Amino acid sequence: MDSSLSASTTMLTCSSKLHHYPPRSFRFLSFSLPIFRKLGICPKFLSKSPNLTVRSSSSITAKPSWEFQKKGRGKEQDNKLRALREIFTRPGVNVDAYIIPSQDAHQSEFIAECYMRRAYISGFTGSAGTAVVTKDKAALWTDGRYFLQAEKQLNSSWDLMRAGNMGVPTPSQWLNTVLAPGCKIGIDPFLFSSDAAKEFKEDISKGNHELVFLYDFNLVDEIWKESRPNPPKEPIRLHDLKYAGVNVSSKLSCLRSELRNAGASAIVISMLDEIAWLLNLRGNDIRHSPVMYAYLVVEIDGAKLFVDDTKVTPEVMEHLTNAGIELRAYESILSEIESLAAKGANLWLDTSSVNAAIVNAYESACYKYPWDSATKSRKKRTANLDSNGQSGGPCAVYRSSPVSLSKAVKNDAELEGMRNCHLRDAAALAQFWAWLEDEIQRDVVLTEVEVADKLLEFRSHQDGFLDTSFDTISGSGANGAIIHYKPESDSCSTVDGKKLFLLDSGGQYIDGTTDITRTVHFGEPSARERECFTRVLQGHIALDQAVFPENTPGFVLDAFARSSLWKVGLDYRHGTGHGVGAALNVHEGPHSISFRFGNITPLLTGMIVSNEPGYYEDHHFGIRIEDVMLFFDALLALVCYTLWFNLLYVKEEDTPNRFGGIGYLGFEKLTFVPIQTNLVDISLLSVAEVEWLNSYHLQVWEKVSPLLDGSARQWLWNNTQPITKL
Repeated sequence: MDSSLSASTTMLTCSSKLHHYPPRSFRFLSFSLPIFRKLGICPKFLSKSPNLTVRSSSSITAKPSWEFQKKGRGKEQDNKLRALREIFTRPGVNVDAYIIPSQDAHQSEFIAECYMRRAYISGFTGSAGTAVVTKDKAALWTDGRYFLQAEKQLNSSWDLMRAGNMGVPTPSQWLNTVLAPGCKIGIDPFLFSSDAAKEFKEDISKGNHELVFLYDFNLVDEIWKESRPNPPKEPIRLHDLKYAGVNVSSKLSCLRSELRNAGASAIVISMLDEIAWLLNLRGNDIRHSPVMYAYLVVEIDGAKLFVDDTKVTPEVMEHLTNAGIELRAYESILSEIESLAAKGANLWLDTSSVNAAIVNAYESACYKYPWDSATKSRKKRTANLDSNGQSGGPCAVYRSSPVSLSKAVKNDAELEGMRNCHLRDAAALAQFWAWLEDEIQRDVVLTEVEVADKLLEFRSHQDGFLDTSFDTISGSGANGAIIHYKPESDSCSTVDGKKLFLLDSGGQYIDGTTDITRTVHFGEPSARERECFTRVLQGHIALDQAVFPENTPGFVLDAFARSSLWKVGLDYRHGTGHGVGAALNVHEGPHSISFRFGNITPLLTGMIVSNEPGYYEDHHFGIRIEDVMLFFDALLALVCYTLWFNLLYVKEEDTPNRFGGIGYLGFEKLTFVPIQTNLVDISLLSVAEVEWLNSYHLQVWEKVSPLLDGSARQWLWNNTQPITKL
């Protein structure tokens, strides 16, 4: 889409982008976000003291982590736990347990160092997990991506709870078991979504426990003190319209139309990538994610950005002023929410993402002001507005954020940027793999960290490179089985040419975001390794070639990627695909491809998703093939590892039939990096699968070779040669 796109043209498209779909009820951990946050729960309006239902709990206990741990770190961790527990009895606190989630106040996956409270108190640095500390126990929950990492990082003071495994209780079930009835459990309400806090309160009520919101300070911050990193102060930058595709005024106009249609007069947006996308801004507050810490309140006739104004450059200030956006202090968000209630604003709340402190502030303020009979029922999701967009009294509108879906469906300019940055990224990876193969062949000793640093060096030479999109996972042998393994210089392994090597990496570019995984072997792989690799590849191919009806949710397709593994009794613990932002977060919702069937967001034309089946043998090896894909109404993608997409040529899938009168969708690839055929057991592949692999490699050569010369170009040629099934 041309950068001079008019507002009228934009309005033609925004009505098809700002959709709402049936509510979802997926939650991965009870109150700790997975890769994708769940969206769209529409809870009933909460009263001041809501009567909440309870879920069943059990007294099952999990195997402690002490027997896996290295000794020597226990004393430091015990001191932290001891200091935290001393605060429990302070006046104004008075709790028996405290919950420390992974999130910041915006439910971010990646967070600034100053908000890494769970990592500080526990020593576990994975991106997902929840720590629970009582007066005499400490436990940490995390998912299958991090089991091995947690085993290494937790000391004997902590019990590791392998969430999702048979017999492992949830945090609430565990607390109901280990605490005597009638205890008080404290949380920082800024760090929990409203839905998560409500669910947790329901769950612990079975043990007759009380959930206590501790607004005044975070207990971990109290013991972190002077050693706690300072909040980020990096300047905000403009995201050029040639990459954004649509100007801010047009996006706000679409959003305000949604507000009117829903009977809302204002919306509070707290997800950082939604704010960045809506305002065509980017930040540098969080490593790997080009976002800034802020809240945004959009009303029918105005908007306010709550942010540290020292980050706002004159250029950004002019940009915001031209869009009619006022600046407010970041810390003043609660007073603004109360003011909205005072003037009778019907506030749109996505309770799956907006934190409990904000939601509770609005709900409490609503009871201070009168309302007429039309808005008296707090369970209504719409309200009658007057000409100024106000109702007879404040009333919440509970819906998932309309910005989330708009952001997920990429426009032409965003897709063009993603295509371009993926080709530059592929060139950097070709240079890297050519270098690494040569080093291994010359018996150069390299650590996993040195390899990751070298990849960063190659990427940094590409135009528009800004940062990695996540910590590079550089795992040799058994370390490759740790799904989100991060090598550390003081403990990592060397790259062993006789073992499998897994590299999961990505880049943030000014025009897009990449995410790619490759598994290679520099020697002679075993028959077992070849079989596992090939079955993962078959699942990757099956998903890539899938054709499916419009409005199909991602979970329907998940089995395509697992079927070849299932046939021999194998599987993997993570989801198959996640959304990817355009020059934004490497993980974004609301869509996904996963066995978790609660997310019923349909896959729509223009969405980007990864294709990453895998297989991991704990303490032995890991295999993953990851591509990034685009949903499109057109040609089948001939793809492999990474995928390419192009909405400029979108059309309906040319199927012989259109059952029910609906269209059919398929995938087209974004990323172009070879798959190592040395790891493929050709005897397991069908003729069609061999043709798919050869076709993909031909595309890799044609698209990436013009960007290369010398040894990297030769490496690309060598690794894109066709294979033959005898």
